[in-house]
Amino acid sequence: MQCVARRVSDKAILHLVKQWLVAAVEEEDARNQTQRTTRNKDEGQGSPQGSPISPLLANLYMRRFVLGWKVLGHEQRLQARIVNYADDFVLCCRGTAVTAMQAMRGMMTKLKLTVNQTKTHVCQVPEESFDFLGYTFGRWYSAKTGRAYIGTSPSKTKVLRLCRRISELTSCRWELLDDEEMVGRLNCVLHGWSRYFSRGSVSRAYRSVDRHARIRLRQWLCRKHKLSGRGTTRYSLRYVYDTLGLVELQVQRRNLPCTKV
Repeated sequence: MQCVARRVSDKAILHLVKQWLVAAVEEEDARNQTQRTTRNKDEGQGSPQGSPISPLLANLYMRRFVLGWKVLGHEQRLQARIVNYADDFVLCCRGTAVTAMQAMRGMMTKLKLTVNQTKTHVCQVPEESFDFLGYTFGRWYSAKTGRAYIGTSPSKTKVLRLCRRISELTSCRWELLDDEEMVGRLNCVLHGWSRYFSRGSVSRAYRSVDRHARIRLRQWLCRKHKLSGRGTTRYSLRYVYDTLGLVELQVQRRNLPCTKV
């Protein structure tokens, strides 16, 4: 709240932000049961995970760490650059990873921030890979030339999460929907996911998602219309993509204009 108060003087807004921070949060336990927790209010720190305002508040606080890293000379001395989004960050350096890790932990302790021990580790690229903001960074090989390069690809975790979402949308509880409405819901999810995961090597991830979406839609159609089998004959590729209009990510990517970032 002190970081917010330095930039916002409106007491009503400050009160609203404070109420937002101490609001109860619904979380799922190991049994997939929803529980309401007030951990942020009880401990007097942190922000609700998944809240729309959480990235903004995290940026305000992480700014102290980023500026401190430069002012204390760690960036120049260790040749370690911080790349961050909200409270997720990567320290990019060469040969000084251990020292940089120690300096980072020391600063986090002074700022009273908790470092996620599970996600925090030293990774040597390209021999190893790491995940950041839903992408896997590491060594990849060109499909045309076979040459190795350092690039990105949608992480397996994000691909599996999307597939689970598709499975939920095509479960038996939605059999009363019209075919067009079901395809519309699937397309909305596929469009949104592919707009973010459109950089780097995406062909393998797109193939997996397309195959899963196609199989799940056929299964849903067979259950809805009381048909036996897998539906590959009745619901051919042409029917699924051309007639029903299901989005095919691989084709959609080929039709997108090339952009420079």
